[in-house]
Amino acid sequence: MDSILPTEGRHVLHLFLRIEYSQWDLLSAKERLSAKTRLADLVKDVRAEADTQLLTLSMVTPKADLGFMLVCPDLHALDRIGKLLALSLGPGMLTPEFSWLSMTERSEYTTSEDEFAASLVAEEKLAAGTPEFDARLAAFRERMAKYAQDRLEPNLADWPVFCFYPMSKRRAPGQNWYALDFDARKQLMAGHARVGRTYAGRVRQLITGSTGLDDGEWGVTLFAHTTSDIKAIVYEMRFDAVSAHYADFGEFFIGIQMPLDALFARVSL
Repeated sequence: MDSILPTEGRHVLHLFLRIEYSQWDLLSAKERLSAKTRLADLVKDVRAEADTQLLTLSMVTPKADLGFMLVCPDLHALDRIGKLLALSLGPGMLTPEFSWLSMTERSEYTTSEDEFAASLVAEEKLAAGTPEFDARLAAFRERMAKYAQDRLEPNLADWPVFCFYPMSKRRAPGQNWYALDFDARKQLMAGHARVGRTYAGRVRQLITGSTGLDDGEWGVTLFAHTTSDIKAIVYEMRFDAVSAHYADFGEFFIGIQMPLDALFARVSL
């Protein structure tokens, strides 16, 4: 079967499941060990696939028990792996409570090379074509290339605290994000990004696009070492004009990254 690949980036699946303990308790000790071994082997095999990442999560709230975040290029692979994960402990043992399909993507609001070059001339009084100007421009190109790669082909953080929520931009009268011209949207997003940068080293963020793929427009995944930083960045962002006037949020899901043996113990399997 031919692969279904995006023109750039990766497909992303967030999958949160509930354990049906009434069914699990009916299994013998041997059957339980076989089921856990099957899931462990699946996780190992998935992580060995090229350009593929799989996180295993203990979901903190009663919304779900187990969580997985899968990043891979091929939609067939994502579909196959998602179904295998849901059946990994056996029929009827896991019930999907929430899923979200999205794709890694570039931001359309980043500073262009022409804009950066113009700022060097206007704000820093550097003449185009001088060695200092060219060096600054070369450093900008390198920095932006890395930024684009990190957005399109991310290396997911192994930080313990995981947060996911979907969001969309409003289309209400007087609060229609899509009625704003590009320059106005870009200026608003620049302010939003400045807030995010104050959390560098404390919160890592991956924004993936779900327009046409799921019920909302983006999925936001946050990684941190403490829930305090998750709470703080989401709280502060809500006062930024982009969120205050134009953002609608979905459910929030909090998980803890842990290896499977610890995860099995945590959920009493």
